[in-house]
Amino acid sequence: MPRYMVERSLPGFDASQLPGAAAAAKTATLQMTGEGTPIRYLRSTFVPAEEKCFCLFEGPSEDTVREAQVRAGLPYERIHEAAFITAEELE
Repeated sequence: MPRYMVERSLPGFDASQLPGAAAAAKTATLQMTGEGTPIRYLRSTFVPAEEKCFCLFEGPSEDTVREAQVRAGLPYERIHEAAFITAEELE
């Protein structure tokens, strides 16, 4: 399934708010999956110095990922299909 990176600009956001935002994303994707649209929230990376957060989702389309952001009430700037590799995959 394709993966998508969601870019957020979060001025004034504090790292202590990250678990709540991540929980909102996870709840929205679980709800959508329960309704028959397979989508997963995978992880977030917050960069305080830039006031940016990058969130990774797995889903069938950019539109599906966009809907998850709306349902979660999370702002976003861009959504891009992205490819990733982990260190474990190189072993």
